[in-house]
Amino acid sequence: MAEDFNQQVIERFRANGGKVDGFPDLLLLTVAGRRTGRPRTTPLAYREDAGRYLVFGSNGGAPHHPLWYRNLLAAGGGTAELPDGAGGTVAHSVRPVELDPDERARQYAEQARRVPAFAEYADRADRAIPVIALHPLDLSGDPALPAAIVAGLRLHHEDLRRQLADLRARLDGAAVPPGAGAGSVAGPDLAAQLRARCLSFCHGLDMHHIREEGAFTAFQRQYPQLGPAIARLRADHRTVADALARFEAHLATPAAADPAALRAELDRLTGGLEAHFAYEEERLLAVSAPHPER
Repeated sequence: MAEDFNQQVIERFRANGGKVDGFPDLLLLTVAGRRTGRPRTTPLAYREDAGRYLVFGSNGGAPHHPLWYRNLLAAGGGTAELPDGAGGTVAHSVRPVELDPDERARQYAEQARRVPAFAEYADRADRAIPVIALHPLDLSGDPALPAAIVAGLRLHHEDLRRQLADLRARLDGAAVPPGAGAGSVAGPDLAAQLRARCLSFCHGLDMHHIREEGAFTAFQRQYPQLGPAIARLRADHRTVADALARFEAHLATPAAADPAALRAELDRLTGGLEAHFAYEEERLLAVSAPHPER
C-alpha cells in the first residue's frame, strides 16, 4: 500500500512540475538499492538550507530508520528531483552528509516547528530521527572536478560494455546443450541465471543514467554551450529506458528460456546503447572536460 501511494505521489509530482496537493515542499530522492542495485525513488519532505536540501528519516514515526536512508548512505549519493521553476522538474546529483547530533537536534526542532507532524513522528519513533543534508553537485568551485567526473563516466561506460560483452558470451555459450536437438532451449536453471544477470545489468544501467541526469544539470550550468548535446542525451535516456523496459518484459516471458531469442533482444538493446555511449563520449565528455588518455 505504501509503495502504491508513493507511486501516485511520484506521478503527480512529475505531471505537475513538482507540485502535489498536501505536500508543499517535496523532492524525489532516487538511490540504488543496497542488495539489488535497482533504482528506488522516494518522495520526501525537505527544507532548503544554505544551498543544501535537508531531508528527515522520520519514516512516519516508525521505530526503525527508512530504507531510503540506509540505501543513500550505502550508495554515497543519488539524485534529487525538484521543481525547475518553469513548470517542470530537474534532477540534481547530490552527496549526502548526515548531520552531527547537535545540528541534527537543532534542524529537526526547526522542521517540527514549521511542520508539527514531525514532532508527532519523533514522539512515536522513540529514536533519534536522522537528518541528512543533500549537497547538489557544483562544478564551479574546483577546476579539477569536471575532468574527474568525466573520467568516472567513461570508466563506467567501459564497465557497462564489459558487462554486455559478458552477457553476449554467456548467451553464445548457452545456444544448444551438447547432444540436444536443433530446437532445444537452455534448461530452467541456466535460463534463471541468465535472467538474473540481465536484470542486474538493466538495473545498473538504469541507475547509471539516473545519476547522469543529475550530473547533466551541473554540467549544463557550468558549460551552457552543451545545451543541445545534453537535450539529445536526455532524449536518448528516455529511449534507452523504454528499451530496457521491453527487455525486462521479455525476460519474464517463456521465450527468455531460449538463448537465441534472448540474444536477439540483447543485440537490439546493445546497438542503441552503443550509439548513445559513442555520442556522449564524443560530444559531451570530450567537449566539456577533456582529459589525458589513460
